[in-house]
Amino acid sequence: DRALVTGRATGPQSGAGASDGAWAQARERTPCGRGQGCSKGWEGPSPPLSLSPPASGLQCLVRLREPNEGSLVSRLEVVTLPSRLPGDLPVRSCARELQLPTHEWPHTGPLGQFDVGVVASFGRLLSEDLILQFPYGVLNVHPSCLPRWRGPAPIVHTVLHGDKVTGVTIMEIKPKRFDVGPIIKQEEFAVPPRCTAKELEVILSKMGANMLIGVLKNLPESLKNKKEQPKEGVTFAPKITIAKSCIKWEEQTAVQVIQLHRAIGSMVRQRLFLFVFFLTCPSVLQQVSVPGSLLYHKLSQTLIARCKEGWVGIKTVVLKKKLTAVDFYNGYMHSWFQQNSKTVHQECRFQTLELNTAKKTLKERKILAQDTKQ
Repeated sequence: DRALVTGRATGPQSGAGASDGAWAQARERTPCGRGQGCSKGWEGPSPPLSLSPPASGLQCLVRLREPNEGSLVSRLEVVTLPSRLPGDLPVRSCARELQLPTHEWPHTGPLGQFDVGVVASFGRLLSEDLILQFPYGVLNVHPSCLPRWRGPAPIVHTVLHGDKVTGVTIMEIKPKRFDVGPIIKQEEFAVPPRCTAKELEVILSKMGANMLIGVLKNLPESLKNKKEQPKEGVTFAPKITIAKSCIKWEEQTAVQVIQLHRAIGSMVRQRLFLFVFFLTCPSVLQQVSVPGSLLYHKLSQTLIARCKEGWVGIKTVVLKKKLTAVDFYNGYMHSWFQQNSKTVHQECRFQTLELNTAKKTLKERKILAQDTKQ
């Protein structure tokens, strides 16, 4: 979900944030473009323009409509990307509930009437012509400490790579490239132990909304103190594909499997495992097994799988339906061992299957389903 919001402000700007939407606030302006009374100093820009994905965009949108922020915004409008899925977008639905005008990208509403724009995870490059419509430019709320994790999936890659520290960056948007503009404000945040990407998104969206409002309350000074991003430490956070959810037991350690689960476990609709955790049982850790080996620990009622290094415990397996470790053992492993009594347990194991991510026709899907049943 994405949204762009524009608005009119009577005081310093505040904008939307980090999730499904974007917005801009504005105030009445004289031909100088700075607003009424600009000769006496800055009295607050027009509404910001903000584009974002769900959690943060909603956080900022709701925050801007809170009574204590009422003096910042007198008019607010929302722009969302076209939805490819049935149903309404969260930001669009929220905007309608708040009785805010909405537009669909690339239509951005009445440009030239706002002082500053705000973008958050919008996923679209803004043209130079659009950026120049805002006297104070366009700001971006990005959930990482840039230049680390430039790109569309910074939170997922933060968890996937086991980063101990992350944060939020408010930067100035530049045309033609994502996440390369000067840093206006940046704050660090220690990633909580065992935190999932979904949990971290909620935390950073609130953090980003608060930072953004702070910047917009003193925007001229904030822009004056901006600094270029360091050239060192640049990393990229590309979109996550379904192929990333495939565990390669012979290549990934237990730590990496756990990090993968925490990073994308809430994103992959049909995943094999739920409730994956580190295994520390000495009697199991001492066993020598090939990666993918699967055992059942009766005392804890847990499936345990061997990784390249270490073991992980699995409480739930998802096939056609969710199965507990006990059900999976009784339904699959126990009967298999009875039929193959001479086979050692290490020969019962998960194997890595490469996923074909190419789109299939309906006919090909039916053939594949029939082959799977056979």
